[in-house]
Order: sequence, then C-alpha cells, then structure tokens
Amino acid sequence: MTPSRDDAPLHTPHSSIDSSRSHVLPKRNSSPAPSIASSVSSLPYRRSTATLSSVFASTSTLRPNTPGSGTSTPHAPIVAGSVFSPPPRTGTASPTLSSTGVSDEIRTLILRSFVPHIGIVPSPDTEDICREKGFAGGFLELIRPYGDLVQGKVTIRDSVGASRSWDDFGVRFTGLKDGLGVRPRRSTETRPGSANGDPRGEFLPFVRVGGDVGLVEDAVDRHLSFAELQMGGAADDYFNSKRAGAEAFGSSSPFYRLYLRRLLSGLPISPHETFSHPVACIIAISSRCPNPIEQLRQLYQSTNTGEYRLPQWVNNDYLRYYVLVHDEDHDDIAKSTALYEQMKRHFGLHCHLLRLRSTQCVSSDDDAVRLPMSDWLSASEELAEIQKREISEDVEDPTPCLFDSDATAIRTFVRELVTQSIIPTMEKNAMIWNEQIASKRKGISGRFMSLSKRWTGFGSSSRNSGISLQGGSGSNYDSLQGFYRPDAPEALMRKLADYAFMLRDFRLAASTYDLLRSDFNNDKAWKYYAGANEMTVISTLLVPQSMSSKTRIENIDQMLETASYSYLARCEAPYNALRGLTIGLELLKLRGHSACDDAARWAARIIESRLVGPVGHALFTERISDCYSSMRGVGTMSWGMRRRKAGLWAVLAADAWIKLDKSVQAEKCLDVAAELYGLNEDADAEDEKQTRRTLEFGSMRAFMDELRQAVVASRLASRVGFGPEEGAEGEEGEAQEGAGGAKEEEEIVEEVSETLGQEKRSHRQSLIGAVVPPLAGENALSPLRTRDEEPAFLAEQQQQEKPKEAAAAQEELFEKAEGGQGAAGEMAPVEEEPAAEKDGGQE
Repeated sequence: MTPSRDDAPLHTPHSSIDSSRSHVLPKRNSSPAPSIASSVSSLPYRRSTATLSSVFASTSTLRPNTPGSGTSTPHAPIVAGSVFSPPPRTGTASPTLSSTGVSDEIRTLILRSFVPHIGIVPSPDTEDICREKGFAGGFLELIRPYGDLVQGKVTIRDSVGASRSWDDFGVRFTGLKDGLGVRPRRSTETRPGSANGDPRGEFLPFVRVGGDVGLVEDAVDRHLSFAELQMGGAADDYFNSKRAGAEAFGSSSPFYRLYLRRLLSGLPISPHETFSHPVACIIAISSRCPNPIEQLRQLYQSTNTGEYRLPQWVNNDYLRYYVLVHDEDHDDIAKSTALYEQMKRHFGLHCHLLRLRSTQCVSSDDDAVRLPMSDWLSASEELAEIQKREISEDVEDPTPCLFDSDATAIRTFVRELVTQSIIPTMEKNAMIWNEQIASKRKGISGRFMSLSKRWTGFGSSSRNSGISLQGGSGSNYDSLQGFYRPDAPEALMRKLADYAFMLRDFRLAASTYDLLRSDFNNDKAWKYYAGANEMTVISTLLVPQSMSSKTRIENIDQMLETASYSYLARCEAPYNALRGLTIGLELLKLRGHSACDDAARWAARIIESRLVGPVGHALFTERISDCYSSMRGVGTMSWGMRRRKAGLWAVLAADAWIKLDKSVQAEKCLDVAAELYGLNEDADAEDEKQTRRTLEFGSMRAFMDELRQAVVASRLASRVGFGPEEGAEGEEGEAQEGAGGAKEEEEIVEEVSETLGQEKRSHRQSLIGAVVPPLAGENALSPLRTRDEEPAFLAEQQQQEKPKEAAAAQEELFEKAEGGQGAAGEMAPVEEEPAAEKDGGQE
C-alpha cells in the first residue's frame, strides 16, 4: 500500500532559504561591515554590562500588558527600564475597546503610531544650552520623549461636534527633514556597504527614519540573541515563566510587539500620505540671542524658502510655534518676560516661554531624574544605541539626567502646545476641508461634477492644463513627477482623511478614504490608490461596530488584496505592503470569531510574498498559530475550533526558530504546541475535554520529538561555545580547579540520573569473593559517581591482593607437579564414589 503523503517529514514553508546569505543573522566570526547594522551584529555580547541589559529589558522581562509611555521620569537611583520599552503609564485605557474582550494592546499600539508630527527648528544658541546640559542631540533630544504621551487627558471633537477624551494621545517630535532621502530596501537584500562605496552617507544622516525592514529584523534579532544568552538567569522572564505558554494563547510575544513597533516607527515622508508631513513646526530661540526677533524671522524664512524647505508635494502652510528658552542660571527673567510679550505681539498667541537650567545635571543630585527614552525609536536608532553601549566601558547608565523642575516645565510646555495649538488647528482645518471639499463631493451634484470632469475635462485645474502627460482627462495628477500638487482637491481630501484618522474620527476618515479610491483609480495614481485602500480597511476595522462575514469578505478582503497588489506589482513598495497587511491582520484578529481565520490567511500571505526575512518569517508563523488558537468553538462540541491547526503552525514556528539557533524560543513554541495538542499532563481541569487527547498523528509526534532533540543539541552547543565566564577568566591556577570540580560533579549528577535506568553497567570487574568494608569514607559507593568509575578503596584492595593470589597459585602448581599422590589418593574415594555409583546405575 502506498504511504500517504502526510507521512512525509514536515518542513517549514520556504525552507530552502539560505540563511547564510541573509543579512539578518549575526556572524560572530565574520569581518564587520562598515554599516551600523553589520557593525552592531559583529560585536561580542557583554553580559557584564548593566546598561546593555537595560537596553533589552523590554523583551527579557515580563511586564504588565498595559501600554506604556516615555513620559515618566524615574529618580536617579532607579535604573531606567529600557531604551526601547515604555515606562509604566499613569492613565487609563482608551475609551474605545475591542468588543471581543481580548487584549487591546496591539490596537493601542496602532493608534499611537499614527500621530501628528511636529518639526523642530532650533537656533544655534538654543542648541548650545542643550549641549551644556549634557544632551548631544540638542533641543530635539531634550523634548522628544515627552511627546510620546501627553500628560493628562486630551479632549478632541469629531466631525459631528461630539467631544471625546483620550488619555493615550501623543505627538511625534522630529527633525523637519528627517524623513527624506532614505530608500527603503527589502529584508532579503544585502546590507548597504557590501558593495563598493561608503555606506555611511546612505542612512547615517537619517537615522530617525524607518521603513527599512532589514534593520527591523536586525534589531529584533539582537533582542532574541540577548534573551538566548540570558536564559539561565534567575529573573522570571518571558521564556522561563512556567505559565507563559498556557496563558499566551492568542496573545503576542514581546518580540512580535517589538517587531510591529519598529515597523511603525519613523514613518518616511511620502507624497501619497501625509502622516509624516509636519502638522506644525517649533521655532526655538534662547535668551542668549542678541537679536531675538530677527533670529525668529530668519528661522521662519528658512522653513519657507531656505534650508528647511520641504519638497513641493508637501503643503508648506503648517503652523509655526515660537518658543523662547530662558536660562535660569545666567539670564534675567524680567528681560525674558519682556521679550516673550514682544514675541506674542509680533507672532500671535502660538508662543511659549520655556524656563530651563543650563547647568548639567548628574545622577547624584537630589532632584535629578533620568531622561525617558522615546518609545518610537527607529530600528537604525536602536542599533546605534546598542552599538554605543556595547563599545562604551562605562559601568553606570549613560542616559543623561535633568532636573525635576526642567522635566515639569517640558511636560507643561508639551501639553499646552498640543491642547491649545495643535488640536484646535487640526480641528479647524478638518472642518474647513470637510465643508468646502468633501461634503460637495459626497452629494449628488458633487458626483455629477466628478463624472463631468472625468469625461469632458470640465472643472479641471487650469494650472495643469499645459501638462500633456496626465493620469487622465481633466486630472490633477502629474504622472511625470508622480504626485498631486498640495493644493489640489485630491491632496486636500487625503490630508483631511489623515487628519481625521490622527484625531481618531474613524468614521469621517473611512468615508473620505473610500471617496478617494475611485478618484485615484481613474487617475491611475497607483500608490495613492493603494494607500487609500489600505487606510479604508484600517479605518473601517477601527470603528467600534459589528461587521458581518459577507461585508468583510466583499469589502475588507478585496481592498486588502488591491492594496497589497498595487504596492508590490505597480509601485514596488514592499514596506507599505507589509505595513498594511500587518495592521489589517491584527485588527481582524481583534474582531474575533471567523475574522481570526482571515487574519491567519493574511499572515500566511506575508510569508508567501517574502516580505520579511528569517526572523519575521518565524514571528509571523508563530502569529498564525496565535490567530487559530484565538478561535472559540460553538456549542457543546466546540465546532469551529482550530486547535490542531494552531498546533501545526506552532510546530512550524519552532522549526523556524531552530534554524535560526533560537532554542529557547523554539522550546516555547513546542510547549504551546503540546498544550494545543493536549499532550501536557498538567492541563487545567476546565479545559480537560478540549486539551486532553492523544496525538493520533505519529509523524507529527516524531517530528516534535526531533525538534526537542534539536533544541537540546542547540543548547548544549551554545554552552560549549560560550561556556561559563569563570572558566575564561581562570588565571589563578588551583583556586579555579576546585570550583571547576564542583561544577563537574553537578553535571555528573544530571547525566547519571538520566542513564542509570536505561543502560547496563558494562566492563565492570567481578567483586565475588572480595571482602568489602562498610560503606564509609569519602569514596563510598554513591549515585554521584559514573558507571565507568571504580571506588578508590576497591582499587587499593585489588592492588594489595594481586601478589598474594599469584603466590598461592604458584604453590598449588608446585604441589601438583611434585606428585602429592598421598593426599590425592586419600581423597579419591570420597570424591569419586558417587561418580562410580552413578556410572553403575547408568549401565
């Protein structure tokens, strides 16, 4: 009988990928490339560096599921949690929660990734004050972390005039031109710098920009490698928590959340969306400036036509906010106050007086606090921070400190900026654009005008009438340069939809995006069209209302398919395709029930399309298992559950982790698979009917056993390769040997306990006839010795008895040779009489 194909050995999808060609895997012995990513991955891991341990704390320790923010400032004695992990929040969750009762952390992360961007344009004297305080990054480094979460609740009005308060609202402080000049690359491409030329000019000037999937993989791989090295620690972390696997059904791992956060950090400036376009710009001067008003005018002019002028497809009509930084230690507050009043008369009410001390603060000061690190660092920034801390020989945390009064002043400044200037300005512009443009387009007359413009050219922009290559008749799309002018109706409507999304008015955003889809399709503006489909899906899924399966299949799936196809086939934008599919599958998963099946299908599409590297492949394989395990059955028979399918994908994820030498993560996936298949003996009683069952697939059981053996082999190989640090430092001779012997005995205990009951003791000499003394002394028989090891007292006894036995044997031979017949004849009848009787009886 021909065996079934299902009995063949299991393999992960795309198992033919050559991991040696991937730039994501760190090569410990390879020559370091000159780029940030390669130089970071080639550096050795230093366990003894406390500051480096704090860098990876976001993925190595179990933290509460409540999303954090970077606005808390712990006191100096408290070690900063992580450069990349949010400190604990003080507020409550957003008012709009998912209806399925599952964790809302991913949804909050998505909301906080699309926030207003505010550019920073400081004067040279302002930068000097910040550098004197110990902030090498200047004014931007000082205020950037405090924008991640605005202190207190922020009230926002939607398009119908209803107000809603949010306590997790934030803004993003960036350099005005940070998002320009970086070409996103695929995760499967080689690192910049592997070819000829100096790579430093390619991305080092723009380290705050994301959009590079390869760097995201590098950053997450560094966290995974560090967690593998620290798996033997005593801290209760994500890996060695006993209930981590059982409680993680449907939840996300910290490494997946880190991957998603880095994927959404540092959005590049692009013509087809305005999320990263500046909503406002902060022009900052200090009280040291000799001619402050003139300095403000020069900085304002530089944002219009000078150094800070953005490309022509960016609307330059954004808010300018003026800040006067007062030096509390050296300048007169009366003069600064008079200057501040003069600024308000010249530039309006969008001004602020920020009072800071110019003296550098150290951690030993009484009112010193650590500068909180931003939650939304790009992957290149994270790798650069890891590199800096690995090279540094400092024992203390290098995070700069500032005075508590300065931190309070900055929080007050950020809240006033957001609540009194940013939010009202965005609400005003959104209301104007909605009334003047969107409302007219949504009516019958507006649709008729759209059709007439499309077919007859009526209503087209006179500015574009001289351009011959347009997307269509009467179109405002410039196909030569690939964008709409910022004052075109389509560009303003896209900005309206983005503003509504950032203000969390998802109904207005969804309707506006849906209206733009047809316009972009008719103009053949494919990247705009893909972006409109992507954001229509995201906005619709964020609206807190139920959705039928028919609506989801006809609308959501179709728009996701269109967006991914346009991004990949027409625009060659894999980062945007990955972003849209990832957010879409996460929001579908939050819907629960049958939507989890669709979420798993889109996660599989990400893997099939090769949008991620090896690390992303393993993470999304694990995420597919989470999607299937989130599905709950219906009725007493639990129809519709996907536990076996979830277990299959968990096993495939374990196989993918083993190929990356991540044994601890692979073991965690195997534990989850065993729990899903019902192989764990300690299953909960309430889940006994669902989990306690025998795995009927012999090939799967054998495959899981092979994976567990591979996990053990990988762990042993890592121990041999990295060994205990005490052995590497052993230059003290015999003092180190004692500690080494004790460790060997501990290892022997483990080995003997595993093999004593399975193998026979071979090659052992017989002890019959030997006089064994009582079991005492330091060399007594004990389970602690190995089977090939003899007790010391038996060896000594055998050495002493060997000469006596040899002498006795020689005397016996001499007696027989000399013919001691007398003695033999006397004993013959006694010994041979029974034999004679026996012979007679036989005869």
